[in-house]
Amino acid sequence: MIGMVLAAGAGRRLRPYTDTLPKALVPVDGETTILDIALGNLAEVELTDVVIVVGYQAGAVEERKAGLERRYGVDITLVHNDKAEEWNNAYSMWLARDHFKEGVLMVNGDTVHPVSVERTLLENRGPDVLLAIDDVKKLADEEMKVILGSDGHLERITKLMDPAGANGEYIGATLLEPAAAEPLADALKATWERDPNLYYEDGYQELVNRGGKVAVAPIGAVDWVEVDNHDDLEKARRIAGLY
Repeated sequence: MIGMVLAAGAGRRLRPYTDTLPKALVPVDGETTILDIALGNLAEVELTDVVIVVGYQAGAVEERKAGLERRYGVDITLVHNDKAEEWNNAYSMWLARDHFKEGVLMVNGDTVHPVSVERTLLENRGPDVLLAIDDVKKLADEEMKVILGSDGHLERITKLMDPAGANGEYIGATLLEPAAAEPLADALKATWERDPNLYYEDGYQELVNRGGKVAVAPIGAVDWVEVDNHDDLEKARRIAGLY
């Protein structure tokens, strides 16, 4: 199994930091960036082969690649998304499809969370697709919300639902077993071909709509944040030092 980080996004709401850096390289604890935390977590659970999907300001990641490999004891493969500033991340994730067959623990490059999230996913291995969810926090409109079916598997995943009807929030971390490689790649391709502005989570919905099973693993009461704007960044800086 390998690690994967989706780090192609521009993060325009985090300017001026992202005038010259991708969102994943915004610092959250001294010189420690969001990408540092992601790589440190993956290395701690012994996933030392890591694929990073880059796009916006990819050169900044390329310049740091060797230093990151030394610091965390990982081998990094970069996958380039040449449409990162035009299309959404369903396409980004699909570009890394050739690596799915190795089994992947994938994390978003804009999420700050402790390594307990990775451990939770690995401890619950078994399903072909396993999503880390927060079923503790109070939800609002912006979150990527999930509804579970009577069997406990994913029924719906979208931001566009009443928070009161959701069972939790997907936090941007997924474990993919090799058996999921082909069906998920096909679902992601159908998703971005239908609308390149869709999220990879819409690819998960497409997989479910086709009869695929997507399981969830609750992470418990964990301090974490998706860093979309400056308020999120302040929260990330408050909690990053706790890890």
